[in-house]
Amino acid sequence: MIPADWTPHRREDGELLGWIRPEGADWLAVDVLGRELTGEIDWLDAEAALEKHGIRWLADPWVLEGEAEGPLRVQIVEVVPEGEGRITVKVDDFGDMQRPPTQRYT
Repeated sequence: MIPADWTPHRREDGELLGWIRPEGADWLAVDVLGRELTGEIDWLDAEAALEKHGIRWLADPWVLEGEAEGPLRVQIVEVVPEGEGRITVKVDDFGDMQRPPTQRYT
């Protein structure tokens, strides 16, 4: 659950980049997975950090452990931070359009 004192920061097209949250007298930038990107900085620097970090890294391959016999190479399909939050991944098909749909995990 996203704390009430976290302020969402979005791109010009409305896509969520993360949040800016208070930390002492300053602010912290937090990405869409809830990871801190910065130490204590001022508001404008937190916005700049989120803009620079972006969300394209979500398209990178990831490793999912604990859902299958061994680690799985996966791609993130969806990140839903609202409520309890949810991340949906699918087994990486390496961009093969001919391959049948792969297993998804939430």
